[in-house]
Order: sequence, then C-alpha cells, then structure tokens
Amino acid sequence: MFLDRIDKAILRQLQKDAAITNLQLAEVVGLSAPACLKRVKRLQKEGIIQRRVALLNPDSFGPCLHILVEVFMQSDRRELNAAFIHKLKQMPQVKQCYEVTGEVDFVLLVQVPDMPSYQAFCEDLLYSNPNMKAFTTLISMNRIKYDTSLTIAD
Repeated sequence: MFLDRIDKAILRQLQKDAAITNLQLAEVVGLSAPACLKRVKRLQKEGIIQRRVALLNPDSFGPCLHILVEVFMQSDRRELNAAFIHKLKQMPQVKQCYEVTGEVDFVLLVQVPDMPSYQAFCEDLLYSNPNMKAFTTLISMNRIKYDTSLTIAD
C-alpha cells in the first residue's frame, strides 16, 4: 500500500498519542475531520494500524525485572525451532522475541517480578527444551530508553 505524506503524518501522530481525538488529529495533519477519519479507517483496514493500546508504567505495579536472554540452540532443525517458538508465544513473561543471525539463535525480552519467577520461567521454557544448547541472561539495571514507535521514512 502506498503511503503519502499525510498518511505518514497521521501514523507518526498516532504513535505519539493514540488517544488523540479525530478532530485534533485532523487539525495536526491539515485535513478535514471526515477526510482524516476516512484515512485512519483505511489504514486500519489495510493492517497498517494493527491495534491501539495503552502503555502502562511498570513502576506502578511493584518490582519488575527486564531480562534479555540470548538463546543458543543445539540444532537448526526447523521443527525443533517451531516447537520452541510455539511454546514461548504462550508464555506471558516473553514480551518480545527475535530470531537473529550469528552465534545466537534467539533474543528474548522477558519481564518478571523477581528472580524466583525468572528461575521458574527458565525451568519451564529453557531447561525443559531438549534442543537447548545454552542461554545467557542479561539483567537490565536501568531502562535508559524505551520507544514503541516505528521509524517512518519520509
């Protein structure tokens, strides 16, 4: 789907604040409210806008550890990796997963309240996997930057 400069402006603004009213959005991007709404609905229908969510402050919910896990698999067999991917998709602690190039096979972003919870997570997903060769745990001491937006080229 071709995105013109107004579509891109709409997307940039919605990434900043999805709760903006259509009237405010139309004003920001320089459209009439009906034309703006029509574009937003088209962007949703085309799957460019997948969903709108609220980003919560994790500090409001008590202790929270953000852990990066580098996963090294024994074998690159597709069916073994598919089984691992299927299981990790079911685990609410896994917030993001990337299949990567190089020595590491997967990088996971895991969120848990404490180390005992992380240990239970490791037992359930990692230690129980027969194709697991090794994994490395990197515990975040401080979240310096957090941005959920995509870079949209002009």
